[in-house]
Amino acid sequence: MSASLLQVRGLGKRFGGFVALAGVDLLVAPGERVGLIGPNGSGKSTFVNCLGGSFARHEGDIELAGSALAGLPPYKRAQLGLARTFQLPRAFASLTVAENVEIPLRFLGANGPISVGAKEGLERVGLGAKAKSRPSELSQADLRRLELARALACRPKLLVADEVMAGLSHTEVDEILALLFAANADGVAVVMIEHIMRAVTAFAERLLVFVAGRKVADGPTAEVLRLKEVETAYLGE
Repeated sequence: MSASLLQVRGLGKRFGGFVALAGVDLLVAPGERVGLIGPNGSGKSTFVNCLGGSFARHEGDIELAGSALAGLPPYKRAQLGLARTFQLPRAFASLTVAENVEIPLRFLGANGPISVGAKEGLERVGLGAKAKSRPSELSQADLRRLELARALACRPKLLVADEVMAGLSHTEVDEILALLFAANADGVAVVMIEHIMRAVTAFAERLLVFVAGRKVADGPTAEVLRLKEVETAYLGE
């Protein structure tokens, strides 16, 4: 594996007396495709929020491309190359689709005309024809595309795709998968958090499994899925 893009060491997070994450270590290489799975309540969303800066960690360190992320707000992390989507699309209802993509570009001080960057981001996900629409006019699948457009327009080094296929049809899942494969082909490392296992197995070269706030498995996807502890976590004894 080449030098790591993302390094997570001993990450811990508590909510009062509840331990949401404990001792999580993780390396992600440039351009890698990683899946992250786990039962509900396993700490996946907390992990993503610690990476993105929505939550402060209590223990451990996170570095992206050699830069420490501790204490940095989300937009500073985005400037370093970290982009994420949200489980529930967070579009600005009063803005057009194109204006929604312009917002992160303005925060990041993108090079070149903002409108051009937004247009390129929308074309990349197949929303070019809907640039002047409002989010309320979009389907659920298109709202997911808009989430990806906003993230990818920032030209990240690492994309964290948090349940970006939730609630979509079989065909729509395949379309989102194609967008993630295209982003990865352009050099973006992707960490996919997903409950749709056929999508995870199709996309992820490597699979992480969280259970009760701890990483219990990390390895090639097919091998991890055969592990007894992974089967137990999902199906019980």
